[in-house]
Amino acid sequence: MRERFAAFSGHVGFATRTALEAVAHNRLRAGLTSLGILFGVASVIAMLAIGKGAESEILEQMRLLGSNNILIRPYVEQEEGNADEEQGSKQPKRFSPGLTYLDADAIARTVPGLDAVSAEVVVNSNITREGRRRSGRVVGVDSTYFRLLNMPLASGKPFNAEQMAQGRPVAIIGSGVRTRFFTTEDPIGRPIKVGEVWLTVVGVLADRQVAGENAERLGLRDVGMDVFVPLQTMLGRFRNRAQITQRDIEAAARAAGQEGVVVIGAASEQPSEETKQERSNTNQLDRIVVRVNEAQHVSQAADVIRRMLARRHNGVVDYEITVPELLLKQEQRTRTIFNVVLGAIASISLIVGGIGIMNIMLASILERIREIGVRRALGATQRDILAQFLAEAVMISVAGGVAGILTGAGLSIGIEKFAGIRTLVSVLSVVVAFGVSLTVGLVFGIVPAWRAAQQDPVVCLRYE
Repeated sequence: MRERFAAFSGHVGFATRTALEAVAHNRLRAGLTSLGILFGVASVIAMLAIGKGAESEILEQMRLLGSNNILIRPYVEQEEGNADEEQGSKQPKRFSPGLTYLDADAIARTVPGLDAVSAEVVVNSNITREGRRRSGRVVGVDSTYFRLLNMPLASGKPFNAEQMAQGRPVAIIGSGVRTRFFTTEDPIGRPIKVGEVWLTVVGVLADRQVAGENAERLGLRDVGMDVFVPLQTMLGRFRNRAQITQRDIEAAARAAGQEGVVVIGAASEQPSEETKQERSNTNQLDRIVVRVNEAQHVSQAADVIRRMLARRHNGVVDYEITVPELLLKQEQRTRTIFNVVLGAIASISLIVGGIGIMNIMLASILERIREIGVRRALGATQRDILAQFLAEAVMISVAGGVAGILTGAGLSIGIEKFAGIRTLVSVLSVVVAFGVSLTVGLVFGIVPAWRAAQQDPVVCLRYE
């Protein structure tokens, strides 16, 4: 057994050395021949890198969103109709209270199979501490909010039951707030002013990077400059849109007065788009996050919630229900189709490269026919000639494959840098690309090698 293995190794080594000499003798032709394999393998590497990057991004978004979650957000219903209908009799507009905490409570009590339900209220405000001031957001949340959206704390503790029930002036700040307002000291237990309310910091969120063009569509945002407070603290100390207070009336009067004043000789300051949206927002809650126990029941739970909210809102569709898992699966399917198209292009390039190798190897038989005759006359067998030409074809293909792997890795880096698409070159993609180039050399090199081995040595020696 050892003697057979030694003989086989020597045979393969001799064929490889002979093929290497032949390739080195025609370096330019071999390099041009391997270009087709180079482009094909580079396309395979880039395709797999884009697919792996997309998969990594989708898994990251699923981790940030939380598995089995359903998001409910308010929006203004768009009215449609014919122009003649506007002048005729109009149907009375149905009243809807908007998205309220009662909706979240009803979902938690009524819909079966739920793990938790959390409400969220977001108000734009100013953060002030030790003479420094910056705009930010104050967010009122339930006790389960951070668990549902996978937002761990870097330090401190989450809100306890007493703080939630009594609406205590406590806060959990984002990593950006800590960086800007607590540069030299531990923020835990320190005061910070948000709007007109002084809060005591009890926790700091871990830094969370949010990337991807569909992050806004899925409800993801950068929470670095957010200050989180208990929901009762938000409704009692900051703003409760379900109640109209004297402060709201005065603010509306000031806004109306500013809109009616014509300023001459100076440019009047226009409110920002966020300010306009916040003024027109009459929903008590900005979002409800619902987590379902079982993944297969997410769609059914979303349908039940949709029907229940339709009854509670008197048929007015002033909310939208988003299932992030379904959106991400749809996006993953779209990217899979895109990868299949790239794979087809790469396959065509590899086939063209393989045909080029076969063509060059067939042409080289006529150029080296006297060499084949001399080797056969000196005792080389048909198997020796077959191994020599097959090794040469494989060597050209593998050289193009290695160059294609390097080119594909550089192309993936360029795509991520200039196109903004996340790419990830994995070890598996490199192994697949190398295996593809080796297979192409074997498949398209076997026919020329077989034809070279079948040549008659007498005819080869007499060939002019």
